[in-house]
Amino acid sequence: MKITLLKHALLASALALGVTGVTSAQATGRVNNIVLVHGAWVNGNGWKPVYDILGKDGYHVAIAEHPLTSFQDDTTAVKRIVDMQDGPTLLVGHSYGGALITDVGNDPKVVGLVYIAAHALDEGETEVANGKRYPSATSQTADIKKTADGFLYLDPSKYPADFAADLPPPQATFEANAQELTAASVFTSPAGHPAWRDKPSWYAVATADRIINPDLERMYAKRAHSHTIEIQGASHSVYESHPREVATLIEQAASLAMP
Repeated sequence: MKITLLKHALLASALALGVTGVTSAQATGRVNNIVLVHGAWVNGNGWKPVYDILGKDGYHVAIAEHPLTSFQDDTTAVKRIVDMQDGPTLLVGHSYGGALITDVGNDPKVVGLVYIAAHALDEGETEVANGKRYPSATSQTADIKKTADGFLYLDPSKYPADFAADLPPPQATFEANAQELTAASVFTSPAGHPAWRDKPSWYAVATADRIINPDLERMYAKRAHSHTIEIQGASHSVYESHPREVATLIEQAASLAMP
């Protein structure tokens, strides 16, 4: 306790004197850099409600806009954003974005991982194989379509019910028609060493998710020993429909992930 009080006093003194070398993370006792990573069939715009809350609360928030063209392309894009951060960084991934942060999270700058209805793969696993173990409601329909050149998308007429049932209908319809087509290969790319084995993690389960089976989400969270919450009635678009709960979990992680 005395050491902690002394540490806080020294930090306060350093800031008052304008001493350089004391990072904002050290001064606040939390991770200030947060990188939000979107999943398949969406883009980074969906993070806006969470982004606004975190920004208002004083965090430095970046959104990784990756192309959904291959797992390598996507991890490279996310890593590029992590490289731009000026200190300890928290990675937050939604859906397929979870697979990306599981890989990119091995970067030494990353100190924690937050999964929002996301895949937290173990080494050698793929999303397709895990989805067969825990079939989702949507996977048992014909709603997922494939283009001639190997990109997947959700039938726009089915998208609102499958992906965004708890969003206002006009918003869900717009997102259905603005969805980002995603290379089918990303769902069969085997995972490498998972960062959650070495770093703390947090998980939000969406209990009404039709894209990822909520029981698969619970398995991921339990296996990774994640600090877990369940958001009742939430669709796969939980980060848009319940931004306050999602932001609160992220801020809890930011307060606890500092080494």
